[in-house]
Amino acid sequence: MARVRVRQHVNPLSHKYQTAANPIEWEKVYTKLNQPLHLDIGCARGRFIVQMAPLQPDWNFLGLEIRKPLVEEANTTRDELNLGNLHYLFCNANNSLKPLLSTLPAGVLQRVSIQFPDPWFKNRHAKRRVVQPELVTELAQYMAPSGIVFLQSDIEFVALEMRARFLENPAFKIQGNSEWLTENPLPVPTEREIATQNKGEPVYRVVFEKT
Repeated sequence: MARVRVRQHVNPLSHKYQTAANPIEWEKVYTKLNQPLHLDIGCARGRFIVQMAPLQPDWNFLGLEIRKPLVEEANTTRDELNLGNLHYLFCNANNSLKPLLSTLPAGVLQRVSIQFPDPWFKNRHAKRRVVQPELVTELAQYMAPSGIVFLQSDIEFVALEMRARFLENPAFKIQGNSEWLTENPLPVPTEREIATQNKGEPVYRVVFEKT
């Protein structure tokens, strides 16, 4: 299948992305709905969770992505692989978490990953970054106790900002004693992670636990 070509960066504040996602009939999405759920925010082409899903069949995986062609491509791949524990959704995570997560069975959201999000380097574009206080608040509301949030970036100021957002919310506590994790705690690295490490450049990682 030909690789779908899309813009690398999409402005989540533009008018076309202000309509929140509709609630989902989750029982039609997952073969086993009550399994723990891993939510991957900003999943791009979905290659991280398409590798995670067969490794952890006792988990469900949900990828959110703002670029619709990538979601369509990813769901086609999922269907070809017949993965009943994997789904991708086109949406803007900054206005769609509540209608999506509020309809899930209580306690299933146990793991969240946000990996290498668009940095939006200019200060005037800071509101376009995905980890905003409102997003952290909504995750705190719907995540199961002891659930984990895994954050990583190859841009230090982005990693610092994401970490600060979660530190500001009393529902989350940081895991570990060091400033950054030296290893990825998950069994699958992203393509960006591999490319960054192959260049000998640092990856800034941190894990938070829902208290």
